[in-house]
Amino acid sequence: MNLTDKLEILADAAKYDASCASSGAPRRDSAGAVGGIGATNGMGICHSYTPDGRCVSLLKILLTNFCIYDCQYCVNRRSSNVPRARFSVDEVVRLTHEFYLRNYIDGLFLSSGIIRSADYTMEQLVAVARRLREVHQFRGYIHLKTIPDADPALIEQAGRYADRLSVNIELPTQDSVARLAPEKSVRTIKLAMGAIRRRRDEAEAEPKAPAFAPSGQSTQMIVGADASDDHTILGTAQTLYGSYKLKRVYYSAFSPIPHSPGSVPSAPPPLLREHRLYQADFLLRGYGFSAGELMPQPGNLALDVDPKLAWALVNRAQFPLDLNRADAALLPRVPGIGIRNARRLVELRRLRRIRWEDLSRLRCGLRKLAPFVITADYRPPQAEAPSELLRRHLADAPRQLDLWPELQAA
Repeated sequence: MNLTDKLEILADAAKYDASCASSGAPRRDSAGAVGGIGATNGMGICHSYTPDGRCVSLLKILLTNFCIYDCQYCVNRRSSNVPRARFSVDEVVRLTHEFYLRNYIDGLFLSSGIIRSADYTMEQLVAVARRLREVHQFRGYIHLKTIPDADPALIEQAGRYADRLSVNIELPTQDSVARLAPEKSVRTIKLAMGAIRRRRDEAEAEPKAPAFAPSGQSTQMIVGADASDDHTILGTAQTLYGSYKLKRVYYSAFSPIPHSPGSVPSAPPPLLREHRLYQADFLLRGYGFSAGELMPQPGNLALDVDPKLAWALVNRAQFPLDLNRADAALLPRVPGIGIRNARRLVELRRLRRIRWEDLSRLRCGLRKLAPFVITADYRPPQAEAPSELLRRHLADAPRQLDLWPELQAA
C-alpha cells in the first residue's frame, strides 16, 4: 500500500476522535537548537481554534487502525470489517515535516489503535514525537493520544515531547465501559490521568523543571453509545475537571457504522444533544455553574433552549436582575450576557448607570436577556409571564419579544 492510500484510510479513521485542538500551547523555545521549524501559533488551513480565536491546522491521523481491542462503539475495533493500514514511524515523521514545509499544517495530532501491546504502541507514538523534536527540531504543536495501560515511564516520555496528552475515557460509567469496552478499565484510565496531573503539578511548581505537556490533558466521551443521560455525563465531566485538572472534555455523538453490533444503538443521537453538552460544559468551566445546577434531576439537557436559558427559566426568583446593583458574579448568569460583556458592564457602572442602549451597543443577546434584566431606563414587561410562555418565545426560533400578544393578555 502506498503512502497516499495509507493517509486516506488513517486520516479518515481519525475523524471519530474529537479530543483534538491546539489550545494555544505556549511557543517552544528554540534557544540552542540548530535551525528549528514550526510554530504553535502559525496560521494555516482551519481545522481547530485556539482560545483567542486563531485558526490552526493539524495533521490528524492514526498511526494504525489495526487494533487488538474490540470496543463495540469503535469503527476500528478488532471485529470491524474496515480497510486497515499502518504507518511506520518514519512515514509519520516525513508526512508531518513535509506538510509543514508546504504550509499545510501547524502541528500534529497522533492517535493509534492498539497493536501488539499497549507498551509497544506507546513506544511508537513517543518515537514519532521524539524524532520530530530532536532530529527535525520541530517546534510546532504535538498532541499525543496516551495509552492508559502503557508503562508510566512511556507516558512520562510522551509528556516531554508533546504539548498536550489525552486519555479518552469514552464512556461516563464503569458499567458501560465494562459492557462495551471489556479490555479497558475506568480505574486504569483515571490512574493515567492522575499521573499526568501529578507530573504537570511538579513541573509547574519548579520553574526550572523541563516542561511537561504544557497545554495540559484532555479526554473524550461518546454521547449516545450507551444509556447514560446528560445528568450522568456532566457529573462525570465535573469530576474529571476537579480531580485531574483537565483542560477540556470533548463530546462526540455516537455514529453507527455498517454491521455495528447489537450492543450499541442502531441510530445516532440528535446532533443538537452534543451541542447542548458543549454549551453546558462551557458553563461549568467558565461561568461557575455546577453540574447539579444545570441538571438537578436525571435526564437530558433541553434541546429547544440552551442550558443557561433553561436554568434561568427554572430559577425565575433570581430575576429580573438589576444590572446596576447586582453582584458582579451574577451578571454572567443572565441569558444573553457572556463573561466579557459582564466585565464591561461592571466597568461601565463604575462610571455611570447602565441603560438599555448600552446592552445594544455591547451586542448582548437582547432577545434572551430582555425578560431577565433591569436597567436605568428599562423594566421587563414580561417579568410576570409564566415560564412556559417565555420558553416558547425564547426558544431557538427567533421571535420579536415586544410583539407577544399572549404577554399582553397574561
